[in-house]
Amino acid sequence: EGGAREGEEWIFLSSKDANLMDMGETQAVFLKHQPTHVIHLAAMVGGLFKNMRANLDFWRNNIYINDNVLQAAHEVDAVRVVSCLSTCIFPDKTTYPINETMIHNGPPHESNFGYSYAKRMIDVHNRCVGQRGRCYTAVIPTNVFGPHDNFNIEDGHVLPGLIHKAYIAQKEGSPLVVWGSGTPRRQFIYSLDLARLFLWVLREYPEVDPIILSVGEEEEVSIKEAAEGVVEALGFKGQVTYDRTKADGQFKKTASNAKLLRYRPNFTFTPFKQALKETCDWFVANYDTARK
Repeated sequence: EGGAREGEEWIFLSSKDANLMDMGETQAVFLKHQPTHVIHLAAMVGGLFKNMRANLDFWRNNIYINDNVLQAAHEVDAVRVVSCLSTCIFPDKTTYPINETMIHNGPPHESNFGYSYAKRMIDVHNRCVGQRGRCYTAVIPTNVFGPHDNFNIEDGHVLPGLIHKAYIAQKEGSPLVVWGSGTPRRQFIYSLDLARLFLWVLREYPEVDPIILSVGEEEEVSIKEAAEGVVEALGFKGQVTYDRTKADGQFKKTASNAKLLRYRPNFTFTPFKQALKETCDWFVANYDTARK
């Protein structure tokens, strides 16, 4: 399940190659490369606090990006596009575990409704394209972490933010301050595991309906447990405190990976502690150049 297969050419683009909020630029970059298969990861993203401030920007920017990418892919006859959704797009009021059939069953959590509705529209777009005989689909990972992440403390996601905070606290001999109560629960997936699954979806997964890519429900950890894992992986010796004046966001968004296991019963996930250790080691070794 490694990288390129015989006869494949892989092209990696970043936001430097085109402004995907601009249809002309998006069409130009797709015409230039004429891809047959597309992994669409581009998005305006951020953690809880950035979302709470900027719902309008999250809605508009992501709507433009998604519409432009999916339409430009269609125009160059790309046979397969795999887009990336997120578990936070699911209804706020729901039963657990969440599964793929529940995306549109009610409004998302108010903290990130702009982002969530924009991402849900990818599913709508895929179904419309499906009526023209194209299999464009989407994956729904749970919380992703790993090397090369964005370790920004203010606007990043919970685990890379914790790693960066603990690293600084260790250097300064100050306490590690975890935002919120530590009680919310999350499922974390290692970016290398996710990458392997992405390639499988691109090549083999036959449905337009999205698929949740996640460890099992029993692997869910609290933010407190995640913080303790970071402390252990970094060998942090200081005090850990919780700032309960900060918002917790959704308490949990437990997702079912039953559909994934039906297709890939033997897929092995990297154990959380091992993946966390590898991520922390990478961050320490690449501190000067890491995104933060």
